Amino acid sequence: MQALSSKIDFLIGQYTSLSKFGHTQPLEIFSETVLSFWIKVSERLLSDSQIKQYPDVATFAFFCRKANLFSLQRQYLDASLRLGRGVIFHIAPSNVPVNFAYSMLAGMLSGNANVVRVSSKDFVQVDIICLAIQHVLDKYEFGLIRERLCVVRYPRDLEINQYLSSLADVRVIWGGDTTISEVRRATMSAKAYDICFADRYSFAVFKAEAVLAHQDLKGLVRSFYNDTYLFDQNACSAPRLVVWLGDAKTIEAAQQIFWTDVQAQLLNYEIDAVATIDKLNMLCMHADDYAGVHLRPRKDNKLWRIMLNRLSSDLDEHRSAAGYFLEYATHDFGELSVAVNRKYQTLAYFGFENVELDGLMRKARFLGIDRVVPIGQTTNFSLIWDGHDLIRGLSRQCTII
Repeated sequence: MQALSSKIDFLIGQYTSLSKFGHTQPLEIFSETVLSFWIKVSERLLSDSQIKQYPDVATFAFFCRKANLFSLQRQYLDASLRLGRGVIFHIAPSNVPVNFAYSMLAGMLSGNANVVRVSSKDFVQVDIICLAIQHVLDKYEFGLIRERLCVVRYPRDLEINQYLSSLADVRVIWGGDTTISEVRRATMSAKAYDICFADRYSFAVFKAEAVLAHQDLKGLVRSFYNDTYLFDQNACSAPRLVVWLGDAKTIEAAQQIFWTDVQAQLLNYEIDAVATIDKLNMLCMHADDYAGVHLRPRKDNKLWRIMLNRLSSDLDEHRSAAGYFLEYATHDFGELSVAVNRKYQTLAYFGFENVELDGLMRKARFLGIDRVVPIGQTTNFSLIWDGHDLIRGLSRQCTII
């Protein structure tokens, strides 16, 4: 195993700890020790001046602050005894730097020992969070945490995947279909299982009259920018299709003012030549497949609006990123059922009341969509993700009769 250890870079923990993971007693969910640990990590992160440059790190620090953790805990308080499954092997995606931390947090709140593989890409956000965790481990008495946590980085390697999978009671696999297929080449024990987050896509719905009446259009545009451009539309929750609801005249007016402000927001956004070529290739393929697809006049390559004259069940196959938006206008919310297949994860909205949305969703009964959130909140993490309740999925209920 020594040869194997030389291939793994340990950001937190060490190789000798891994062999002990299988004998580590599980904790109850939301244990006092785990809560205290993450509160200290949150405090450390929030005191770090660097996080002003990284809003995703600041958001994570805010998520694991004391008040929010206690609020989350209250959602799982009942009479039953829930313990961790044992060992969780997390495979983080390469497109969202802070995802590894949320996954790790869920695994720890669920009472488990955790080994977390971060992306082989170098992200400053990963370093900031790991340094904060290490600081808390070094400064305070958290031996119980130290003996059940490893954060690792290594290139794609079936042998390492196999070893870590052999330790795991649950694998949490982020990163899409290709990553899932690769990791599943490594076998697990008969009782172990995977929680997988496959390729997913999202869309946004704007009520046109609400956009025209909105008093803070720039704020709305900033929220939309954070949902989309912040991760170059690569996050599963980033809208790629934008749907406008209303009459034709109102929609045209709302589009004009909205996209004008979006364009103004892109002054510091950088796009490389490869992304632009990808956009052009996708537009050509889409136009070849369907008549009536056309590109709206554009100022530069940062914002492409692809107008559709109809929706189709394979619309998600005609997607690109880095400011490539499919756009559709309608007066009928139910018409979206044509396009929303099982691959769709998040519906971001603006201009709707919750009661109205509830009625529309119940009537539409989409094949996909697990989350319905306001514009600006698509990347907000929740312990229920893609329809999976992570706390319950990563713990076991002990029934006492």
